[in-house]
Amino acid sequence: MSSVRAAPAPQAEVKDSATADRLEALEIELLVEGVFRHYGVDFRNYSFASLRRRLWNMAHVEGASTISALQDKVLHDPKMLDRLVRHVSVTFTSMFRDPTFYASFRGDVVPLLRAHPFIRIWHAGCATGEEVYSMAILLHDENLYERCRIYATDMNEVSLKAAKSGIFPLKQMDENQQNYAAAGGQGLLSEHYVAKYDHAIFRQSPKKNLIFSHHNLVIDGSFNELNVILCRNVMIYFNRVLQERVHRLFYQSLRRFGILCLGRKESLRGTPHEPDYEPVHGDERIWRRAR
Repeated sequence: MSSVRAAPAPQAEVKDSATADRLEALEIELLVEGVFRHYGVDFRNYSFASLRRRLWNMAHVEGASTISALQDKVLHDPKMLDRLVRHVSVTFTSMFRDPTFYASFRGDVVPLLRAHPFIRIWHAGCATGEEVYSMAILLHDENLYERCRIYATDMNEVSLKAAKSGIFPLKQMDENQQNYAAAGGQGLLSEHYVAKYDHAIFRQSPKKNLIFSHHNLVIDGSFNELNVILCRNVMIYFNRVLQERVHRLFYQSLRRFGILCLGRKESLRGTPHEPDYEPVHGDERIWRRAR
C-alpha cells in the first residue's frame, strides 16, 4: 500500500521563517558590533529595517550570499569599510528639495536672523552638498550670506569630497531651477555656476563661506552657539536611542532662540527636549529653541 507524504504544516513554515529572521538579525548584530570593535565606526543604533536593507544591497554588490560572508569581507579588508560607510550612509538629495521648506525658511526664519551681526549655521548630514548650496544661494538672495558661516558635515568622506567640489550633473539643473523658483527664488541658478561639458561647476561666490568637515552624529561632540541647525531626512535612519542622543547634541549646540530644521518625517514629539522648543512652522518641521 503506497503512502502519500503530507504537505508540511503551516506552523512549520512559520517556525522556519522565524528562525531565519532571528539568524539574520544575529548576523547583522555581529557585523555592526564587529565593525565598531575593529574600526570604531558605530552603526549599532541605526534603524534595523534601514540597516538590513542597505547591508543586503551591499552584499549583492560584493557577491556575498549572507550577512556573515559580508562581515568576513569587511573585517579582513579595511578598504571594504569605506564601501560599507557609503552603502549605509547613502542619501538622496537635490537642490531646494521640498521647495515649501525653503519658502518657509525665507519667510519665517530669515527675518529672525537679520538681527544677528554674525550667523553660524550647521548643516548636519550634508551628503553631497546640494542642500548646502541651496541655503547659501537663499541667504545670498536675502543679502545675509556675507555675515554667515555654514558648517557642512557628514560621516561619508566620499560625499564630503563631492560636496566640497561643488560640481553637479548639469542635467539636474532644470529641475533644480524649478525647485528654486517654487522656493521663492527670483533669479537664475545659472548665475551661480559655470556649465562645462555635462556638469555645473559652482562659482566661488556661493562656496566662500562654506566649511566642510567630517563629523559623525553617532559619536562626535557638539558645536557651540549656533544660530541654525539643519538636519533633514537623516534621523529617519536612526533608532529611538540614537535620535535622542542627536537631539541632545543639537540642543547643546543651539544658542537660545536658535532655529532647528528637520525633515518632513522627523519630529521633536516625545523627545526629552520637546518642551524646550516652540514651533516656527510646524508643517515644515522648523522650531526655535525657547529655553
